[in-house]
Amino acid sequence: MTNLQLNRVVITGMGAITPIGNTLKDYWESLLQGKNGIGEITLFDTSGFDCRIGGEVKDFDPFAYVPRKEGKRMDRFAQFGVCASKQALADANLVITPENADLIGVLIGTGVGGIKVMEDQKEILLTKGPSRVSPFTIPMMIANMAAGLTAIHTGAKGPNSCTVTACAAGSHAIGDAFRMVQRGYAKAMIAGGAEAAITPLSYAGFASAKALSFRNDDPAHASRPFDVSRDGFVMGEGAGILILEELEHALARGAKIYGEIVGYGSTCDAYHMTSPVPAGDGATKAIQLALKDGNLKPEDVSYVNAHGTSTPANDKTETKAIKRALGDHAYHTLVSSTKSMTGHLLGGSGGIEAVATMMAIANDKVPPTINLENPDPECDLDYVAHKSREHTVNVALSNSFGFGGHNVTLAFKKYQ
Repeated sequence: MTNLQLNRVVITGMGAITPIGNTLKDYWESLLQGKNGIGEITLFDTSGFDCRIGGEVKDFDPFAYVPRKEGKRMDRFAQFGVCASKQALADANLVITPENADLIGVLIGTGVGGIKVMEDQKEILLTKGPSRVSPFTIPMMIANMAAGLTAIHTGAKGPNSCTVTACAAGSHAIGDAFRMVQRGYAKAMIAGGAEAAITPLSYAGFASAKALSFRNDDPAHASRPFDVSRDGFVMGEGAGILILEELEHALARGAKIYGEIVGYGSTCDAYHMTSPVPAGDGATKAIQLALKDGNLKPEDVSYVNAHGTSTPANDKTETKAIKRALGDHAYHTLVSSTKSMTGHLLGGSGGIEAVATMMAIANDKVPPTINLENPDPECDLDYVAHKSREHTVNVALSNSFGFGGHNVTLAFKKYQ
């Protein structure tokens, strides 16, 4: 393996379905404008719930991408994943044919998969009996179905898998897809994350764990990463998908290139089910591994798209990790949390945040952290508060951390 020739891997297409825009263009423009995507929940009756706010995807029409009959047999998370994947393929102008199908794979992560279908069908089981449970329950519920259905609807016959690592799932998917293309197992991968967990059981569980913001009277300001008054994360939903392509394959077909993915760091805290190691050991190591993998130095980093959940523990721990990994250069690096606008998409967050990171590189603009009114003294970096900023972004990192102690950092750079 030491003599293995590694391929360069570039990003040639992206798709996004988010609480602030259902196309790449709309999502990116909304990020730069600091648009808020958080509001009162409409997807279910929140009477009696401690948390009644979230980042819902608005005006989403899955049938613009897939036939109605087939779309109705998908959980919402899978609809998001398939539709964002088709957007990304179109953006990349990558046509899958019988000749290249075996060379193109899919890897889409999710935290909880088809939880809405599971809840609905359990209610039917209890009220109407087992004979009334849908025969599509299992294939709609299982977490791998966003990846499987994407292959079915695009024809991609290459490597196909699903990462299920809580809030790190989307980034794990992109990192693992990067490795597949880098090492020659595929010429291109459709990769990212999808989630649709704005459901009664999900909300009840996270609220019981005191993980959510209860700022119901002010949803627009509820997601406030790095602010001293943050009180928990706000749930979001959607999908972010990237086309990762072997450089020579992309050049041969004249593809546009947004940038290059060069590093992937993955670690585990091995500490606690839900809390990060207070000193940020695992997150620090993930950042360091991504830099090493990409042959990068701390001073090369222009921007960090932070995990930045707006929870008391994560934000200060991530700040420590960034400072430990980048040293003094951390104070010269722009850091922002786009979750301040979209909420936290769980397994989908790594997907939309990788898209945001890549767009920052391609456009030399950094999206802001909105609602940062009173920074926590323990969060003392430049978080690009309130307004986006024009800034040359040559190298950028995207962090994702998940329950179970999963830590992922992806490293992207300008294509040269």
